[in-house]
Amino acid sequence: MKKVRICLLGAGRAGEVHGDAYKWSIPESEIVAIIDENKDNLDRLGKKYCIDNNLFTDLESALNTVSIDAVVITTPTFTHSEYVIRSANKGINVFCEKPMAITADDCDKMITACKDNDVILQIGFMRRFDKGFVHAKELIDNNVIGKPLIIKTNTRGPGLPGKWALDIKNSNGLLAEVNSHDFDTVRWLSESEFNIIHALADNFKSPDIGKEHKDFYDTAIVSGKMQNGVLFLIDGVCPCDYGYDARAEVIGSMGTMFIGQLYNGESITCTRENGIVAPQILSWRVRFKDAYIAEDRHFVECIKEDKQPRITGYDGKQTVIAAIESNKSIFSGEQIIINS
Repeated sequence: MKKVRICLLGAGRAGEVHGDAYKWSIPESEIVAIIDENKDNLDRLGKKYCIDNNLFTDLESALNTVSIDAVVITTPTFTHSEYVIRSANKGINVFCEKPMAITADDCDKMITACKDNDVILQIGFMRRFDKGFVHAKELIDNNVIGKPLIIKTNTRGPGLPGKWALDIKNSNGLLAEVNSHDFDTVRWLSESEFNIIHALADNFKSPDIGKEHKDFYDTAIVSGKMQNGVLFLIDGVCPCDYGYDARAEVIGSMGTMFIGQLYNGESITCTRENGIVAPQILSWRVRFKDAYIAEDRHFVECIKEDKQPRITGYDGKQTVIAAIESNKSIFSGEQIIINS
């Protein structure tokens, strides 16, 4: 295989981020097709990536027309299960953005389809490829701060997701769409599974949305315990207005560590009048640009070398379960025990 032939399924913001990575940063790959129901998005990315002919508005047409090695799925969450299974059944490797699906049962079907057809399934948790987070994991593994006791992590986004995501039935809400990364980070850094979950949420900033979608919330916190005893705290706000904010803190038995920062450290000014001023990070596409490239490169390597990715369907399923159980806690007001 000279180059891995990539089909982008979804031509929105996330699709473009992955498309840019494959087009300009991963020479072992080539974008051979793009699929999106939105003709404007489709035409725009087609021109950007110099693809004139293989632009499709549905998956089946692309699968029946173009020779494809891998599909990169960045469509709305409720479509993921169908697209992954249909692609796997055609023998095509799959990269699926988070959240993996709406239900754990859907996740199982996706995992089974990929296993039965002997294709790769990688889930898009780019924090595991970010240099800061990777270094932190190495320090934890080398016992630099001792045994992890508490893991605190947050994701706060500057703007709301697409309208489809405002209905919790289509998305599992903020905790899935925005904070899936945090659930995965807690699992990854603690090397354990969720045991106790208690969540609280409210709609503080979007009253108009609440009139149409009663279960919508824009602010949430989740606390609990992992099966190995590590305590955790997750918070999410979207929209947070001030920028894009993804950070973590790990408190260990011998020390603590801080991962990520709110400000863009490229330029910092200090004056008597204004004090110390640094520009904030405004976009996830900027904050994790290199991590997206690294995870896409990993996907291509896994295909070429016939190896399993670092982040599997099982990892995706566990974060879906965590989001579902957190929503149960929010709407029941009860603490949730996960025994599996």
